[in-house]
Amino acid sequence: MHPSRMAYVEEPEPEVSRPLQKSPMSTPQAPKRYSYDRRGVSACARRKPAADGSGDNFQDTGIDLTNVPLDNDYDMPSAGPGLAPERASAFQSQIDRRKKAAAIAVPTDDKRVRERLRQLGEPVTEFGEGPGDRRDRLRELLADLAREDGGQDGEGDSKMVDAGDEDDDAPDEEFYTKGIPELVVARKAIARYSLPRARSRLASQKAESTIPLRTHVKFRKEIKAKLEKFELQGSQTAGDRPVSITRFAPNGEIIAAGNWGGGIKLLNVPDLNEIKTLRGHTDRIGGISWFPDATLPGTTVSENSINLASGGAEGKVHLWSMTQDTPISTLEGHNQRVCRVEFHPSGKFLASASEDTTWRLWDVETTTELLLQEGHSRGVFAIAFNTDGSLLASAGTDSIGRIWDLRTGRTVMILEGHIKPIYALDWGVDGHRVLSGSEDGWIKCWDVRKVQPSGGIGAHKMVSDLRWFKGNDDPARGFIPQLDEQGTQIPKKSGTFVVSSGFDKTVKIFSADDWSQVQSLTGHTGNIHSVDVTRDAKWIVSGGYDRTVKLWGRNDGEGI
Repeated sequence: MHPSRMAYVEEPEPEVSRPLQKSPMSTPQAPKRYSYDRRGVSACARRKPAADGSGDNFQDTGIDLTNVPLDNDYDMPSAGPGLAPERASAFQSQIDRRKKAAAIAVPTDDKRVRERLRQLGEPVTEFGEGPGDRRDRLRELLADLAREDGGQDGEGDSKMVDAGDEDDDAPDEEFYTKGIPELVVARKAIARYSLPRARSRLASQKAESTIPLRTHVKFRKEIKAKLEKFELQGSQTAGDRPVSITRFAPNGEIIAAGNWGGGIKLLNVPDLNEIKTLRGHTDRIGGISWFPDATLPGTTVSENSINLASGGAEGKVHLWSMTQDTPISTLEGHNQRVCRVEFHPSGKFLASASEDTTWRLWDVETTTELLLQEGHSRGVFAIAFNTDGSLLASAGTDSIGRIWDLRTGRTVMILEGHIKPIYALDWGVDGHRVLSGSEDGWIKCWDVRKVQPSGGIGAHKMVSDLRWFKGNDDPARGFIPQLDEQGTQIPKKSGTFVVSSGFDKTVKIFSADDWSQVQSLTGHTGNIHSVDVTRDAKWIVSGGYDRTVKLWGRNDGEGI
């Protein structure tokens, strides 16, 4: 054997002789010697009795590494005393399963957790189970599925990650869906309707550009002075649940107020007495929109025809007349809450926004769903047509807004700038600017021509609704500009101010010139959910969590 492989014997230090005490139990003992392998493996030197039986002789028998026996007869140390090996293996498997489950991403929204459990065919909730327990149960189920699929946990991660946790670096894919033939007809009709209105609007803007600046400044100062005199004129309880939406009729004499209980009350102005209650929704009202020119004197819209549209949390859109308290027609297609509804300026089409991440375009006459438009990653909460009827703005809880060209179906502009969900949208009378109100407290103005933001207002703690004033002198309605005594054109009142509501319990009026605050109206005792203004600017209405509808105006009852 190579010398480096040989064991060596370490000689003990010489012992000092001491006198031993005699004891009846003591026997002579041979000194112990140990042999050590140079690689650290110890081997015991075996003692061999001498031939004379004295026991003083011994023989070194070093053990080589290759001769060390392996001991396979043992239990797992982690099993603990008294635990069988098969139970220890099961215990270790459970630990591994929990580690794998902890690595699976599951949503924090309890509603989405329930939906996923339902998809897996599992009980949505168990006895005594809370949201946290339900989330842990879903995580363990997904871990079991991943183990059955050979360790691939993509099933859980791909379907359960929150929208905010998705890979931001993934490229956005633009895709098109084939539409029905009726959609082509509708797009052509929208083009024929919007182009003449745009031409009329541009002619009016060119004429208004000749008005001297000092005339504009004087005119706006007079409007601000009148708006500063607005104050609370009336209040009425509009239901047993909070008021979610308030909208004036085109004539400004009727208020439609929807509440969380699913009811819609029609109140007269300015007494706020109840005219009628519309019953049809089974859950909270999300949006209300009046048919263009309905209730106006000399209008061609009959009281027996469609005058009003509403959307509810049960996913239905109801169409109402003024002669009965039940819907005359229902539009079904959304599978989640309908947040807003808006009539197209022509009155032939209706748009609805829903939490199912889509907005839809309907033919009012045939109640046909013309378009199901995707493009948002989360629920769509706000929707609005521009005054020409050619563009539509949509926004929602993904904090992104989009401008759509209804004539082509393409996205014209993406509104990126808010850091929280967008709950309000409205267009200006100029046709190319749109306002957005967000939970981040800001109202931002976007210019479609420049494809960029053009201003902003730190308005509320959270912006719940906003309306850009559109008066009776809107050029899109065919209004002929008026002249003063000197023969100079009088500036239009439309688009001169904006009203907004928020969760700071206030209604605010802002000038559309420099976005300065003109007036702040206080009176609600809870969050304000909605606001609107009449076409003659005599009245502003608001509704909120305190279950009341409040009417604001000047003491003389005049507009601007």
